[in-house]
Amino acid sequence: MLAVLSIWMVFWVEVRFQVNLNDHGIYPRRIKGLQGIAFSPFIHGSIKHLYNNTIPLAVLLASLFYFYRDNALRVLLLGALLSGLFTWIIGRPSYHIGASGIIYLLASFIFFKGIFTKYYRLVALSLVVVFIYGSLLWYIFPVKDGISWEGHLGGFVVGLLFAFLIKTKTPSNKKYAWEKEGYNEEEDEFLQHFDEDGNFVEKAPEEIQAMGDSIKITYHLKKKGNNSEL
Repeated sequence: MLAVLSIWMVFWVEVRFQVNLNDHGIYPRRIKGLQGIAFSPFIHGSIKHLYNNTIPLAVLLASLFYFYRDNALRVLLLGALLSGLFTWIIGRPSYHIGASGIIYLLASFIFFKGIFTKYYRLVALSLVVVFIYGSLLWYIFPVKDGISWEGHLGGFVVGLLFAFLIKTKTPSNKKYAWEKEGYNEEEDEFLQHFDEDGNFVEKAPEEIQAMGDSIKITYHLKKKGNNSEL
């Protein structure tokens, strides 16, 4: 929510005070253009541009910080730096603005990391991401004028590299008794209730008592007035 609020606040400042911050975006291969690596994700050219980036940014950032909490800040900050630098190196001579590079970074990292971990919840998250945002893949190519496909490609490549290089902790899958090494079916109390044909056989009370400790009953004397009651 802080990320969404920040990009909307910057756009509000531009509209309210009639200023244009586009020249603070990334301008490839110019020293001054390096400032855009830090500033460009907060600058948007129109309300449509801003709206198109708002929902994906909120959803993907929430997913990143919830499922990859230990590495979220590193992925976000270092990823924004590297993808911005990638855009500065290969981009066309124009100002590149918008948070779409961050969106491609997050979508790429979340998708590939979930597949690499093979943990079912993260794989499910990967499938959700590709189902909702799979069409974004086309825009890492120069298919439409006025779109910084270089920024998209930079975010996508950096996200893929991070999915390979950054280690994440995933919960270990629970192993049942029969999945562990040294498991002996004959010692399994549950399986002892079945005969050779697979029929359930209820144990006799004396067998149950023999398997456990003997039952001990203790009586307590409760006094009430002058009378004693058991």
